[in-house]
Parts: sequence; structure tokens; C-alpha cells
Amino acid sequence: MSSFPQGFLWGGALAANQSEGAYQEGGKGLTTVDMIPHGAGRMPVKLGLEKRFQLRDDEFYPSHVAIDFYHRYKEDIALMAEMGFSVFRTSIAWSRLYPNGDEPFPCEAGIAFYRSVFEECKKYNIEPLVTLCHFDVPMHLVTEYGSWRNRKMIDFFTRYARTCFEAFDGLVKYWLTFNEINIMLHSPFSGAGLVFEAGENQDQVKYQAAHHELVASALATKIAHEINPDNQVGCMLAGGNFYPYSCKPEDVWTALEKDRENLFFIDVQARGAYPAYSARVFREKGVVIVKDPGDDEVLKNTVDFVSFSYYASRCASAEMNTNNTSAANVVKSLKNPYLEASDWGWGIDPLGLRITMNMMYDRYQKPLFLVENGLGARDEPDANGEINDDYRIDYLREHIKAMRDAIDDGIPLMGYTTWGCIDLVAASTGEMSKRYGFVYVDRDDEGNGTLARTRKKSFWWYKKVIASNGADLA
Repeated sequence: MSSFPQGFLWGGALAANQSEGAYQEGGKGLTTVDMIPHGAGRMPVKLGLEKRFQLRDDEFYPSHVAIDFYHRYKEDIALMAEMGFSVFRTSIAWSRLYPNGDEPFPCEAGIAFYRSVFEECKKYNIEPLVTLCHFDVPMHLVTEYGSWRNRKMIDFFTRYARTCFEAFDGLVKYWLTFNEINIMLHSPFSGAGLVFEAGENQDQVKYQAAHHELVASALATKIAHEINPDNQVGCMLAGGNFYPYSCKPEDVWTALEKDRENLFFIDVQARGAYPAYSARVFREKGVVIVKDPGDDEVLKNTVDFVSFSYYASRCASAEMNTNNTSAANVVKSLKNPYLEASDWGWGIDPLGLRITMNMMYDRYQKPLFLVENGLGARDEPDANGEINDDYRIDYLREHIKAMRDAIDDGIPLMGYTTWGCIDLVAASTGEMSKRYGFVYVDRDDEGNGTLARTRKKSFWWYKKVIASNGADLA
């Protein structure tokens, strides 16, 4: 049995918008996620179909308290250290440093908070892996500028990125620019702060916004390397290959097109130029990308590694309108009859992880980093208050085996951070009941609970996995 390489980074991941809470403390401004309610009104807001620029008294907003990581981060990082983490993926809330997003100078309280978080990580020899923008654009940038449809966002983002690289130099060396950058095509408001006007070409808006983000990402990568050559910057894809639903050639072609739709962003970030196929795609969608002179040169500042999330593979056919698996999953897929599915309809496919990793390394020839992987499930404490989440252990075990097989295939994998290492608000549904963590948080979908932390059975299992560098998966 092969093993994981020495120095492999084991850990877990959270995002500021799903864990911190304290949505107006420390000078923080409102962000897009703060406007997204729990319940029936959630999806129209996420998709940019309903403008939601004001909070409403009759709705519950899960991000406002989340799991209160803002006040409990020392307790939570201590739990990560107890499991043996060598890496912790988190994000910086842009609006903690720039409450409106367009200020000339950052908020010192925000810098102090994150410095304290990263210092706490370093106390336990945990490397922070930090995402600059994880689904939280300052709302002022949405209302005043139209978010990423406006080219001015490039300057606002690069100012923010430079502030982070300078303020946390020596504490953080692993960076990601945009989380799951391809999600802006599928969930435009939560992905990139986009809302649409009646009758406009939504594809034009999304791909022009994508161009601005790609330029901003390349500039941030360049700045990071200038500030400290030891900085390593990655891109981040919502991963998972599309399988053809059948061997009918039209299904195979549709699957290829669906893969390209998502990989387009990483093709630019990892290769440094727009892919050849994009010209036809844009032509067919009526999209004309407006570029400034020099944009194509800027895009040549490619990332150092390719990070990605993997929860499930997907299926595509030439007739994609029926048989969709889940309204909660914004990337539409057909139900795969060969796979078991989670409670939320996500196909459980460990071999799909190996397939995805091989495809991505063949395509990009850059180190990979699996920064999200996990099972959303309904965890219920038993009569003794214990959470026996053997289903999660089974899921993670099989995916770790698939990672090991991919490493055996010759793929350089830097590390593995499971998603929601501590229970957090689910980005897809806004639920707390869709739990991912090794640590249970006492909070329900309506915001009730003590927020107390409890170690699940998987906590002790993952601790053993890390201590053995992935050799002991029993």
C-alpha cells in the first residue's frame, strides 16, 4: 500500500461568511451573503433574479451569527490542533478590511482580528491557507458599482489583496484568490454579487464579470510574488467531472461542453490565456468581452497551484431538462443510477475524485490541492449526547483512498482540507442541519441553540488518520 508524501498538509476548511458571524462588529460592512435569507426566498436572491439590497425583518439570515467563529476562534483552532491539523483553510471577509470596499485605507480592527487568528494557528504549527474572496462581496460595491460587471472592481480588489499580502506577510504563505470561481455562472449573486436587469443578456454580464475577476486574480498573483517570492497563490474550482449519461455521441459532447464551462476559468488562471474554444462559446452566446490594452499580458501571471472542491461527480446528456438531482445544487446534473446519493441528492463517487484529479493534472501540469471535500448529513446526538457519524467516516475514508490512488498515478497533491471541519452554515441551502464537521455545533436552522462544540466520532478517526499520515484509515 502506497502512502502519502512526507510534508503532506492535512487539515480542514471553513469560510468567513459561513462561520464568523459578528456581521456588523469590528467595523465590518454588509456583504452579499448577509442579504441571502434562509428559506423559500433564498434561491431567487442567490441567482441574482431578485434584488435584495435591504435586510427584512421577516426573514432569518444565517450568516449574521453563523457559528460565531469571530468570538470562538481560539477554542475552534485548539480543536483543530487537537486533531493534528497542519493546515487550516479559511477566508478573509473583504468587508472586515474595507467595509464599503472602495475606501483608500483599511480598517485596522479587521487587520488585527485576522492577525490574531493567524497567530493562533502558528502557535500550533498550523499553516493558514487563506482565500481572499469566498462568496462575500461588500454590498456597497454591488449597489454603487454593479459589482464585478464594473471594471473598477479590479482596482478595489487588488488594493485589498495587497493589504492582505503586506499585513499578514510571514503569517500566511498559501493564498487562493477567488473561491469556486466558476460558480458565478451558476449562482451569480452569491458567486460574484451580480443582479440582472429585465431583458439583458445574462451571459454577457457573467462573462464580462468573469474577465474582470480573472484580470484581478492575475494581478493579485503578481503582487503576492512581488511582496514575498515565497508566497504561493492558487486558483479554486468547484470540481467534479461530468460523465456522459450514455455513450450516445451527443451525450459525450454535452459532457465535454459542461466540463469546459467550468474549466474555462482555470484554463485562464493556470495557462495564462483564453482557451481556443471560448471564441465559439462567446459567439454562440452573443458575448463580446471588452478588454483593456494589456489585459492579455496581465493574464500571463499564472497561479502556482490548482486547488479545487470535490463532493460529487456529475452526469450530462443532450436532454438536460429532466431528472435533475437536486434543486439545492446550483450546478445541474442528472442522477447517476450507478451511485448512492447523500440526503441532498449528491452522488457519492470516490473514483470520480481520482478521475477528476487525473484530468486536472493532465490538463494543467501544476500541483493540486484538494481544499473542500466532505459529506453533508443530518447528525443527531444520541441519548448520551454522542454523534456516531460512521457514514461520514466511510465517505472520507473512500475519498482519501482515491486521493492516495491519484498520488500513485503520479499526481503531486499538496494537501487535503475537508469541508466544514466544524459544522457551519451550508452555502447551498443556508441550513445548519446539513452538517459537515468533525465538531458538532449546537445550532439549528432557525438560529436556536447554545453554539456549544461537541466532538463527533469522526473527530477521533481523523485525528488517527493525520497521525499516521493517511496510513491508518480503519
